[in-house]
Amino acid sequence: LDVPAGGARSATAVLAGGCFWGVQAVFQHVEGVTQAVSGYAGGAASTADYETVSVGRSGHAEAVKITYDPARVSYGKLLQIYFSVAHDPTQRNRQGPDVGPQYRSAIFPADEGQHRVAQAYIAQLDGTGAYPRPLATTVEDGAAFYAAEAYHQDYLVRHPDSLYIVVNDQPKVENLAKAYATVYRQDPVLVNP
Repeated sequence: LDVPAGGARSATAVLAGGCFWGVQAVFQHVEGVTQAVSGYAGGAASTADYETVSVGRSGHAEAVKITYDPARVSYGKLLQIYFSVAHDPTQRNRQGPDVGPQYRSAIFPADEGQHRVAQAYIAQLDGTGAYPRPLATTVEDGAAFYAAEAYHQDYLVRHPDSLYIVVNDQPKVENLAKAYATVYRQDPVLVNP
């Protein structure tokens, strides 16, 4: 099951899987992705700022809005990368060292087609026993996306020697290159080239 490419030249997907730095970095290296922006989804516009979200009571998740060409990479392929490389979907309200509902595993579908595919993907993964625990990923409809502050964009590219990046996020990009060589692009698509 996948969202058909149709005639659209551009589509968006909003995915949350822990700190947005690593999720953004992974999708910036996917062929067919034209932009990946770190931001917030699941809460109100008035609380869509890092200081408020980081406390964990805003309803937001740190998320990434991925703009992509559906003729070059499908929504289903983006979900495959999301579940297998970008984060651990079995962790509830945490990823690695980051704890709280703002780090939850969540998909924010743009439409009913994305909703159906996301639900089917979760059910399929749970049904196959691909993971040792059930997926914690939620599908949250109707959430607006708000871009994060400029200093959060392209974080891995701008801070490759940060210990957090080296330990938590660089391995994700390396795994993408190995596991998805056919869609891996060496040069990331940046928010601020």
